[in-house]
Amino acid sequence: MVTITDISKACGVSRATVSKALNGAPDVSQDTAKRVRETAKKLGYLPNATARALKVGRSYNIGILFSDTTGGGISHEYFSQILESVKAEAERLGYDITFISKDLGAMSMDYYEHAKYRSCDGVVIASADFTDPAIIRLATSEIPTVTLDYTFDSRTSILSDNVKGMEELVHFVYEKGHRKIAFIHGENTSVTQKRLVSFRKTCAALGIEIPPEYICPARYHDPKSSGLATRELLALSDRPTCIFYPDDLSFLGGLSELDRHDISIPEEMSVVGYDGIPLSQVLRPKLTTYRQGAERMGREAARLLVEEIESPDLWLPQQITVEGELLPGKTVRDLPDN
Repeated sequence: MVTITDISKACGVSRATVSKALNGAPDVSQDTAKRVRETAKKLGYLPNATARALKVGRSYNIGILFSDTTGGGISHEYFSQILESVKAEAERLGYDITFISKDLGAMSMDYYEHAKYRSCDGVVIASADFTDPAIIRLATSEIPTVTLDYTFDSRTSILSDNVKGMEELVHFVYEKGHRKIAFIHGENTSVTQKRLVSFRKTCAALGIEIPPEYICPARYHDPKSSGLATRELLALSDRPTCIFYPDDLSFLGGLSELDRHDISIPEEMSVVGYDGIPLSQVLRPKLTTYRQGAERMGREAARLLVEEIESPDLWLPQQITVEGELLPGKTVRDLPDN
């Protein structure tokens, strides 16, 4: 195994100089640092992560907590974009990532214990039940955390602009002439609450009355529950002319139900999704939806977490709201003026 001593002998410099050069210390000349790094690469030197951790007091390991009760997991395109961008930014900053769960083999532990077991310098909580005591324990512990789409006191959070997203979708549908608009929403989370309030407030501001039966519960990323909710809406004597779905994947359940009733999109029913995942743009007709800034959310989460890890004495919690964009698609029909 190649050591720092081998590199120092090959370069004719001290071990301390080699160590400084490999760690980017400013008091080593650029020429010397370059020669040391090139020699290290030529000799096949690999730094010892354990030794590095002991020296600097950090593991250079970030935990990612992702809990999804719907079974879609990280294969869901929206979350996979977030997690991939967290991974890419963390690696760019010199950190590895580890997924945090409640169990490890035969051992049962909560999220905080797992993060400590893995010596995580910090954790990105990407998807979870934020009312879970185990989540609260981790988020309020001494371990730096960044949450996505949820805010804890004195913690950094990255939020998708769910209020603006819903406003833009309602306005788009309204301008197309729709006044009978139904909304199938996901579980009772802070995201759902923001979208529901924004939906109701925007409709009220436009003079649109929404009957209670036009608001239907379902689950995020669950086509089956959205399909059942669609069936309920189609059974109404006064059907809506446009249906909002919790997300693009859930819309597939609505698509199947509409097809079962021989109802064409958008000629007989207009539909709107949410998330803007790539799948939505290859469907025919192309789905009208709202693309969330998933990649930026993941990138900002990793960047801010590393800043807190490396400069704890200079750190202040932040809340960053990431805007998305409306994707008009072809699934909302123009209606005659009301």
